[in-house]
Amino acid sequence: MDRILLRGELTRDEGLRLSSYKDSVGLWTIGVGHLLGDEQRMLKLTHAEAMALLDADIHAAVRLAEVLFPQLYDYSEARQRALANMTFNLGGRLAQFVKFCAAVEAGLWEVAATEMMASKWAGQVGKRAERLRDMILQG
Repeated sequence: MDRILLRGELTRDEGLRLSSYKDSVGLWTIGVGHLLGDEQRMLKLTHAEAMALLDADIHAAVRLAEVLFPQLYDYSEARQRALANMTFNLGGRLAQFVKFCAAVEAGLWEVAATEMMASKWAGQVGKRAERLRDMILQG
Protein backbone atom coordinates (compact mmCIF):
# COMPACT_ATOMS: atom_id res chain seq x y z
CA MET A 1 0.00 0.00 0.00
CA ASP A 2 1.38 3.37 -0.98
CA ARG A 3 1.52 5.11 2.39
CA ILE A 4 2.78 8.37 0.91
CA LEU A 5 -0.31 8.56 -1.29
CA LEU A 6 -2.48 7.57 1.70
CA ARG A 7 -0.80 10.30 3.76
CA GLY A 8 -1.76 12.90 1.14
CA GLU A 9 -5.33 11.62 0.91
CA LEU A 10 -5.74 11.69 4.69
CA THR A 11 -4.30 15.20 4.89
CA ARG A 12 -6.82 16.31 2.26
CA ASP A 13 -9.71 14.53 3.99
CA GLU A 14 -8.89 15.37 7.61
CA GLY A 15 -7.16 18.70 7.12
CA LEU A 16 -3.99 19.79 8.88
CA ARG A 17 -4.23 21.93 11.97
CA LEU A 18 -1.18 22.74 14.04
CA SER A 19 -3.31 24.03 16.94
CA SER A 20 -5.72 21.81 18.84
CA TYR A 21 -9.43 22.15 18.09
CA LYS A 22 -12.72 20.45 18.89
CA ASP A 23 -13.95 18.14 16.16
CA SER A 24 -17.55 17.70 14.97
CA VAL A 25 -18.47 15.66 18.06
CA GLY A 26 -16.69 17.94 20.53
CA LEU A 27 -13.49 15.95 21.04
CA TRP A 28 -10.08 17.60 21.06
CA THR A 29 -8.05 16.90 17.94
CA ILE A 30 -4.76 18.13 16.49
CA GLY A 31 -2.59 17.62 13.43
CA VAL A 32 -4.19 15.44 10.77
CA GLY A 33 -7.16 14.05 12.63
CA HIS A 34 -5.13 12.95 15.65
CA LEU A 35 -7.66 12.44 18.43
CA LEU A 36 -6.69 13.85 21.82
CA GLY A 37 -9.99 13.06 23.54
CA ASP A 38 -11.99 14.96 26.14
CA GLU A 39 -9.03 17.00 27.36
CA GLN A 40 -6.91 19.47 25.46
CA ARG A 41 -3.55 17.76 26.10
CA MET A 42 -1.65 19.63 23.39
CA LEU A 43 -1.91 23.21 22.23
CA LYS A 44 0.37 23.40 19.20
CA LEU A 45 2.52 21.21 16.97
CA THR A 46 5.16 21.85 14.37
CA HIS A 47 4.53 20.52 10.88
CA ALA A 48 7.16 17.82 11.46
CA GLU A 49 5.46 16.74 14.70
CA ALA A 50 2.07 16.60 12.97
CA MET A 51 3.53 14.40 10.22
CA ALA A 52 5.16 12.11 12.80
CA LEU A 53 1.81 11.70 14.57
CA LEU A 54 0.13 11.09 11.21
CA ASP A 55 2.61 8.38 10.29
CA ALA A 56 2.03 6.64 13.64
CA ASP A 57 -1.74 6.95 13.21
CA ILE A 58 -1.51 5.54 9.66
CA HIS A 59 0.48 2.60 10.99
CA ALA A 60 -2.20 1.92 13.60
CA ALA A 61 -5.03 2.29 11.07
CA VAL A 62 -3.40 -0.06 8.59
CA ARG A 63 -2.80 -2.65 11.32
CA LEU A 64 -6.49 -2.47 12.27
CA ALA A 65 -7.54 -2.66 8.60
CA GLU A 66 -5.44 -5.83 8.29
CA VAL A 67 -7.44 -7.33 11.17
CA LEU A 68 -10.82 -6.18 9.86
CA PHE A 69 -10.04 -7.22 6.28
CA PRO A 70 -7.74 -10.28 6.34
CA GLN A 71 -7.56 -10.27 2.52
CA LEU A 72 -6.63 -6.57 2.42
CA TYR A 73 -3.53 -7.08 0.30
CA ASP A 74 -5.46 -9.13 -2.25
CA TYR A 75 -7.47 -6.01 -3.13
CA SER A 76 -6.35 -3.32 -5.53
CA GLU A 77 -4.14 -0.51 -4.27
CA ALA A 78 -7.02 2.00 -4.41
CA ARG A 79 -9.30 -0.29 -2.41
CA GLN A 80 -6.57 -0.87 0.18
CA ARG A 81 -6.17 2.88 0.65
CA ALA A 82 -9.94 3.44 0.80
CA LEU A 83 -10.27 0.82 3.53
CA ALA A 84 -7.29 2.22 5.43
CA ASN A 85 -8.77 5.72 5.11
CA MET A 86 -12.10 4.55 6.52
CA THR A 87 -10.30 2.72 9.33
CA PHE A 88 -8.27 5.86 10.10
CA ASN A 89 -11.48 7.86 10.37
CA LEU A 90 -13.69 5.33 12.15
CA GLY A 91 -11.26 3.15 14.07
CA GLY A 92 -12.81 0.01 15.48
CA ARG A 93 -16.30 1.37 14.80
CA LEU A 94 -15.81 0.28 11.19
CA ALA A 95 -16.47 -3.29 12.38
CA GLN A 96 -20.05 -2.16 13.13
CA PHE A 97 -20.56 -1.69 9.37
CA VAL A 98 -21.41 -5.39 9.22
CA LYS A 99 -22.98 -5.46 5.74
CA PHE A 100 -20.21 -3.30 4.32
CA CYS A 101 -17.48 -5.51 5.79
CA ALA A 102 -19.22 -8.67 4.57
CA ALA A 103 -19.53 -7.22 1.05
CA VAL A 104 -15.83 -6.29 1.03
CA GLU A 105 -14.86 -9.76 2.20
CA ALA A 106 -17.00 -11.29 -0.57
CA GLY A 107 -15.60 -8.93 -3.21
CA LEU A 108 -19.05 -7.45 -3.82
CA TRP A 109 -17.79 -3.93 -4.48
CA GLU A 110 -21.10 -2.44 -5.65
CA VAL A 111 -22.84 -3.72 -2.52
CA ALA A 112 -20.00 -2.40 -0.37
CA ALA A 113 -20.27 1.02 -2.03
CA THR A 114 -24.04 1.09 -1.51
CA GLU A 115 -23.69 0.10 2.14
CA MET A 116 -21.08 2.74 2.90
CA MET A 117 -23.17 5.47 1.27
CA ALA A 118 -26.28 4.38 3.20
CA SER A 119 -24.50 4.96 6.52
CA LYS A 120 -24.79 7.91 8.87
CA TRP A 121 -21.00 8.25 8.47
CA ALA A 122 -21.35 9.05 4.75
CA GLY A 123 -23.66 11.95 5.58
CA GLN A 124 -21.19 13.24 8.15
CA VAL A 125 -18.10 13.15 5.93
CA GLY A 126 -19.73 14.18 2.64
CA LYS A 127 -17.30 14.38 -0.29
CA ARG A 128 -14.84 12.09 1.47
CA ALA A 129 -17.38 9.27 1.39
CA GLU A 130 -17.98 9.89 -2.30
CA ARG A 131 -14.26 9.75 -3.09
CA LEU A 132 -13.82 6.55 -1.07
CA ARG A 133 -16.92 5.03 -2.68
CA ASP A 134 -15.40 5.70 -6.09
CA MET A 135 -12.15 4.06 -5.02
CA ILE A 136 -14.08 1.02 -3.78
CA LEU A 137 -16.09 0.81 -7.01
CA GLN A 138 -13.32 1.45 -9.51
CA GLY A 139 -10.58 -0.39 -7.69
